[in-house]
Amino acid sequence: MQDAFAYCAELVRSADRDRFIASLFAPAERRGALHALYAFSAEIARVREVAHTALPGEIRMQWWTDVVNRERDGEASANPIAAALLATMEQHHLRREVLLGLIEARRFDLYEDPTGTLDDLEAYLRRTSSSVISLAALILAGAEFEAVAAPAGIASGLGQILRAFPVHVARRQLYLPTEVLERHQVRLHDVFAGRSSPGLVAAFAELRNIARCHLMMTRQGLEELPHEAIPALLPLAVVRPWLDRSERGDPFAPIELAPWRRQWLIWRAARNPARIAG
Repeated sequence: MQDAFAYCAELVRSADRDRFIASLFAPAERRGALHALYAFSAEIARVREVAHTALPGEIRMQWWTDVVNRERDGEASANPIAAALLATMEQHHLRREVLLGLIEARRFDLYEDPTGTLDDLEAYLRRTSSSVISLAALILAGAEFEAVAAPAGIASGLGQILRAFPVHVARRQLYLPTEVLERHQVRLHDVFAGRSSPGLVAAFAELRNIARCHLMMTRQGLEELPHEAIPALLPLAVVRPWLDRSERGDPFAPIELAPWRRQWLIWRAARNPARIAG
């Protein structure tokens, strides 16, 4: 089993560097469980990338659904992520329905249907990004703290969606709600043709402002969060700096924070949790 947790740690280190760095501020005896959860999240998030088309992606999602429902224990024991996840579920009492909700929400990634409304997008982010934060808090502090995890996940998820916009558009995925694009008179044809516009810039600005509002709600809830749960929210420390930097760029131009800066932001937030959403 130690090999399974070690495999998860290496996967998180390569696929989700911010969460890996944040996990280093958790007690050593909790890191394996965090790595199992984060590896599962990363594995589900990249099903579209690995499967390429919907049908094999659906088969993979169904396999994971069966694993979480304990219907494939024999096969799961041979998969390091599945084995580590099941052990973590049992040890830390992770709610099955939350994990199943995450899988179900990620089925949206397999298709090219656009997100319709802001409510649709926030519901998706609650079941994906917020759920992972909530379960990480459960591992660390014995409670999910959904009142903080929900806005934290939406803020983080919005940042990731804006950052990945060029990648998503290249494979004809659109997470930006069509209601927002229509409000700013953005034509989908122009988006998929890679053409920016004042309307698209305005749509990005609106979504950045929504992300900042959720950051503010997160900050207000941090006072109720026990110190033990803080590592679950540390990756949020990179969101506001990225949002600020993205204001100066074209929506189609990749804008990144240097790895050393992201690591420094997380380290600084670990020393002063008020900076998590600051």
